[in-house]
Amino acid sequence: MPSEPAGADTAIAPEILGQAAEWLLRLHDDDSAGVRRACDQWCAQHPEHARAWQRAQRLQALLGQVPAAAALPVLGRPHSARRRTAMKHLGAWLALAPGAWLGWQLLHPAADSPTLRTAIGDRRNTRLPDGSRVTLDTDTRLSLHFDPRQRTLDLHQGQVLVETAADTHVPPRPLAVQTPQGRITALGTRFNVRVEGGRTDVALLAGALVIQPATGAAWAMAAGEQAWFDAQGRHAVDRLDETVASWTTGMLVADAMPLGALLARLDRYRRGRLRCDPAIARLLVSGAYPLDDTERSLAMLEATYPVQVRRAPGGWWALVEPR
Repeated sequence: MPSEPAGADTAIAPEILGQAAEWLLRLHDDDSAGVRRACDQWCAQHPEHARAWQRAQRLQALLGQVPAAAALPVLGRPHSARRRTAMKHLGAWLALAPGAWLGWQLLHPAADSPTLRTAIGDRRNTRLPDGSRVTLDTDTRLSLHFDPRQRTLDLHQGQVLVETAADTHVPPRPLAVQTPQGRITALGTRFNVRVEGGRTDVALLAGALVIQPATGAAWAMAAGEQAWFDAQGRHAVDRLDETVASWTTGMLVADAMPLGALLARLDRYRRGRLRCDPAIARLLVSGAYPLDDTERSLAMLEATYPVQVRRAPGGWWALVEPR
């Protein structure tokens, strides 16, 4: 964690603190090489710039994230009233002596718990306060709980792909995903988590994981494995399906997948209802189906397999049945 030089508790001009707050928001919103270079150039312009930026970095490291007034929904809107409010609050936080930040957080532990959401048919890629990346699938809700003791992502519904970053906080905080069925703790990891039907599905693309079900003993996962578990501690481990994260590219890749399971996945990307006739639910299908155009996916199924799609007037529901 960056440390300020001697005299760190002395006052910094409000306009410089405001500029540091703006850089903090910009980098939170866009962590590209170009923005980082521009921030570095600003820091090099004057020693007070560098001191203000060190203070901003210490604030972010101590609290684990940008304060609630500058939470994720306001980012990317440089001229909005909410953005200006976020700047004002961030500037006020930076004006505090650094030793006061941690005390405020301990007195208000629930103050910073933003929730990320996606609508039906949408996906979202977000950089977290610690530098980790998370991609949210359609109809997903994820709460962030970052404080001096934890980095926890509470997955209420839907699916996420998580790419962890090393924590700069001292001591390092574990990064975990909490679901209704238990807790998944990452050890330098890239992994996929889905909550569905009373169970959690986990696919580990890199690194290692420790799974702690709500009931029962913890167990470990290694790269190249996928598993499911429930709140009673039941679980099963299998070899990784390499297509498990294909949804992040807008495609559902199926290799001998039961038609009923494929249609259940497509249904999450549609408004209304998509159902499968039980008579063909076990029909094995393969292919790459676009998630952003489910009508095209249904047309591909009709063209390839002995099925047809029957739609209600107005298109609210659709039934895939034998042809």
